[in-house]
Amino acid sequence: MNPLNLNSVTEYVEQHIGDFHARRLQSLRKLKLRHVLKRKNPYLFKAKNILTGERLVATLLDAHLSSQEETIFGEFLEGLAIFVCGQVYGGRKSSTEGIDLEFERDGAHYLVSIKSGPNWGNSRQVSKMRDDFRKAIRILGTSGNRQHTVAVNGCCYGQETNPAKGDYVKYCGQQFWEFISGDAELYTALIEPLGYQAKQRNDEFLRAYAQLVNTFTLEFAAEFYTADNEIDWVRLVEFNSRGVS
Repeated sequence: MNPLNLNSVTEYVEQHIGDFHARRLQSLRKLKLRHVLKRKNPYLFKAKNILTGERLVATLLDAHLSSQEETIFGEFLEGLAIFVCGQVYGGRKSSTEGIDLEFERDGAHYLVSIKSGPNWGNSRQVSKMRDDFRKAIRILGTSGNRQHTVAVNGCCYGQETNPAKGDYVKYCGQQFWEFISGDAELYTALIEPLGYQAKQRNDEFLRAYAQLVNTFTLEFAAEFYTADNEIDWVRLVEFNSRGVS
């Protein structure tokens, strides 16, 4: 075990957080209104009594971006966790399907599946993770590994009051970051560097967001307004569900 160098962690975050912002902006700029309308539920928007195209467009974009940002930032946190563990325990990105991180600590071999937060999946997805753990443990056994193997579901934020899950353990938030780093305070030390250039990056994003709302609102009005300048819900549902061009 090597002591964690917080300066190295800060440098890693500052060097890589820009990738998150760039991918977030790229995801926004690649959007097409018709594609987004096909993927969202028009009945929900009607039930919420949305009356203007601008509000409907903004709601569509916010729902899309929330999902995209969670995925993109989750990938950033996974890379950060692997970097941190590599500094302390020689952790490395796993080549085994479904396993993100492998490392040895205290005489045990750890297989870690990293997720953003504790409520990351349904029962089928959790079952798939368990299957991935079992396959990875079998592969280690056939490769001659004699160390005790422990499967871990690591979550970058949140809490887990009952870590023992039978065939694996689940560490969340502070427990997870301490587990891979040996530093009980790392989970709070990460906050400051994550804000590196955040204002500049967010200003650029908000400008692009406003431009896209304006563009999509004009497109939506041209296709999905009635002669009285109201949302044509029948036309919208037909486009979404029947493939009307």
